[in-house]
Amino acid sequence: MSSIFVFDAYGTLFDVHAAIGRFRAEAGPDADRMSDIWRTKQLEYTWTLTLAGHYVEFWTLTERALDYALARVPSVPKSLKAGLLDAYFKLDAFPDARAALKSLKAAGHRTGILSNGSPKMLQGAVDNAGIGGDLDGVLSVDVLKMFKPRPEVYALVTKHYTCKPGDVTFVSSNRWDVMAAVSVGFHALWVNRSKMPDEYLDFAPERTLSDLTSLTA
Repeated sequence: MSSIFVFDAYGTLFDVHAAIGRFRAEAGPDADRMSDIWRTKQLEYTWTLTLAGHYVEFWTLTERALDYALARVPSVPKSLKAGLLDAYFKLDAFPDARAALKSLKAAGHRTGILSNGSPKMLQGAVDNAGIGGDLDGVLSVDVLKMFKPRPEVYALVTKHYTCKPGDVTFVSSNRWDVMAAVSVGFHALWVNRSKMPDEYLDFAPERTLSDLTSLTA
């Protein structure tokens, strides 16, 4: 097991659907569909802009994706927009994420986050979750002005920790993110919370976990 554990933020440590969870009653029966579209478009914007050689910070893309999702699902009141954005800025952490970080730190490992999130977004989520004391680094793509899965993004980790790729275990709930981590030489673990089918078979994770509870097992 490597000595450095770096986590994706959104969907891995922080529950991206926690925002709609706080407004489920007001959002109505299409709440989950709207939240799924919001997340899908948020990621799509990062990929398409990066491929086209452009950059817009993640918080702006999060708002644009929400505008699109609300337009696609008109049954969800547009008046919820401000509240949903505030909730996304202060997302809840998965309970197993808090426990895993504490366990890793107690065992002497270095820890960190590598995320598409802007620095302010990440700070808001980390502060709300109360996990800052268990992190040795919070790395944002904003310094590069490009998004995952560009290999330059993952190089932020080896630069920050002054280490080799093989010294890093990268943990993500996004299979495409795991693929990219494997391709740059990281050890990679896939947290398959949603029980999705595997893909990117040429870039397999070392382990697939149902959650972070068994991370250090």
